[in-house]
Amino acid sequence: MSFFIHSEADLDAAIAGLVAADPRFGEVLSRAGRPPLRRRADGFAGLASIVVSQQVSTASAKAIWGRLTEAFDPLDHTAVLRARPARLARAGLSAPKIRTLKALAKAIDRSHIDLPALIDKSADEAHAALTSLHGIGPWTADIYLLFCLGHADAWPAGDLALQEATRLLLALKTRPTTKDMGPLAEAWRPWRGAAACMLWTYYRAHKQREGAPIEPTATMRR
Repeated sequence: MSFFIHSEADLDAAIAGLVAADPRFGEVLSRAGRPPLRRRADGFAGLASIVVSQQVSTASAKAIWGRLTEAFDPLDHTAVLRARPARLARAGLSAPKIRTLKALAKAIDRSHIDLPALIDKSADEAHAALTSLHGIGPWTADIYLLFCLGHADAWPAGDLALQEATRLLLALKTRPTTKDMGPLAEAWRPWRGAAACMLWTYYRAHKQREGAPIEPTATMRR
């Protein structure tokens, strides 16, 4: 049975379950503090916003998203499906992102994907359904599962900040690869999403202690 983080109480329960599974997260909690509850809209708009944020700064993503939502009200799959690529490009979208949003809109229109129904699937099943879509990679799928659906077991293994935080927690000599991250997190099921949230907070706290600035890179926009 899947657990979802939709409220502050849900987050507290997930963190408690994680600490029980691995007491090292108790130390993370004392050092970095409790992570905030972060939620995004689900459905087409939620997934589209994650696509927009890929590989651009937080400020750029916010500006592009603002222009999109102003140009399309409501911003749904039907509007994007009908929009000319030039109109989407004027909002600041790159050609690959336009293709991704068009493919996503088409998949929804043709019932190839039912985004609301993903909440009834396990994290792995929902992840597979999302990554089967054109332009939706593992990181995008996991961020959608974690922040749009609140799936407590989503695990964005390809996130560089998360990899570095895992290295710090486990005292590894080198940063684990995306492939390494899966086995390393097995003991944290079904709370891997809560682990990710705590590790991102731990990463930021560690970098601040070192005096290094925390840059809004594509891997750290949460």
